[in-house]
This record gives sequence, C-alpha cells and structure tokens, in this order.
Amino acid sequence: MKPSARLLSQSYPDIAILFIRIPVGFHLIYGTQDNVFSWSRMLEFSDFLQHHGFPFPTLCAITSVYAQFISGAAYILGFKTRLAAAVMTFNFIVAIIGVHLGDSYTSAFPAIMMLCSSVFLLLNGPGRYSIN
Repeated sequence: MKPSARLLSQSYPDIAILFIRIPVGFHLIYGTQDNVFSWSRMLEFSDFLQHHGFPFPTLCAITSVYAQFISGAAYILGFKTRLAAAVMTFNFIVAIIGVHLGDSYTSAFPAIMMLCSSVFLLLNGPGRYSIN
C-alpha cells in the first residue's frame, strides 16, 4: 500500500467519529436549548417528568437538560468526550426506562440512538479531530 493511501485509511476512523460527534452534539443542544433559555419550557419538562413518576421532577429536569446541553457542546468540540458520553449513557438509560419503555419503537428511537451514540463515544473517545 502506498504511504499516502495508508495515511488516508488510518484517518477514516477519526473522520467517522467526527461524523458521529457533530450531529449528535448538535441534536443534544438543539433539543434542549429551549429549556435552557426559557424557564416556562423547563417547567413543562418538569411536569412531563412528574407525569412519568420521576421523584424531584424539577431537579431531574434541570439536571437532564443541562447535562444534555453541556454534553452536546463537549461532543462537538471533542472536549472531555468520554466523560460527557458516560453522563449521556446514564441519562438515556434513565430516559428509556422511565419514559420510553412502553412506547413504540418509532417513539423510542431517538432516545435509543442517543444511547447508542453515547456508548460508541464512551468506548471510542473523541478521535484525532478534537480539542482534547
């Protein structure tokens, strides 16, 4: 194999990780920014969690929203990616069990994909193209 081809093939895994980190991070930020910047939206999420039987729903809402928002930024930047992925893995396990367990596959799919993406990043790290 030519040296240039070897270099390119060795960079593919890092590019693949980047192509997971950026859209997943964007989705985490996009999905929570309304709660971060609007207290009334945060209270709606708190009511949603209360409806699903979560204890201390306002605390759970704030914790989950800020964890997702900050982890989304960490994913995009490739900063503390494994720590962010561990937090998101826990967050989405709780979300799937606490909210989506009786849902259809279609309804649960976004949470399942966030869980799978987070486990992937937990196991693989941020790749070469990160600020770590």
